Amino acid sequence: MEAIQKINKYLTSLIIIVVIFSCVSDSVFSSYKAIPNNSWLLNKKVGFNFVVTDTISKQNLYINVRNNNNYKYSNLFLITELVFPDKTKVVDTLHYQMADPTGSFLGKGFTNIKENKLFYKEDKVFQVSGEYSFNVRHAMRKNGFPQGIKYLKGIMDVGLSIEKSK
Repeated sequence: MEAIQKINKYLTSLIIIVVIFSCVSDSVFSSYKAIPNNSWLLNKKVGFNFVVTDTISKQNLYINVRNNNNYKYSNLFLITELVFPDKTKVVDTLHYQMADPTGSFLGKGFTNIKENKLFYKEDKVFQVSGEYSFNVRHAMRKNGFPQGIKYLKGIMDVGLSIEKSK
């Protein structure tokens, strides 16, 4: 009987420890902004502000995009702007695949909504603490046309997440 009680105490402790550690997240920052009418207006920046206090650890930055079946393209071009506390800006033009060669959307999701976690910066060390801002806008164009797509349909939400690098 005492052996069973010891096993039960051990198992209970083990379950509590597993639950506690499974709830620990590597997330430092995560935020989404809804795109009105699921149609991203050309040159409309989606912005996020976040505070950095850890100037030692490596972190991964992701751009998160939720799209539905109204998105007509297999790729996505984005222009990003990362503004440091001292107002220094880093601007990048990025290209992401949104569908496989068969036309099926990449990302997670079982319905017609897919969520894509797109790498933005890998193993980034923020050397300056303070408030940063991040802006992203789409830069999609139809082949052969220099002007951008005025309304990029099918984009539901755009987000930014920052996670501790493993």
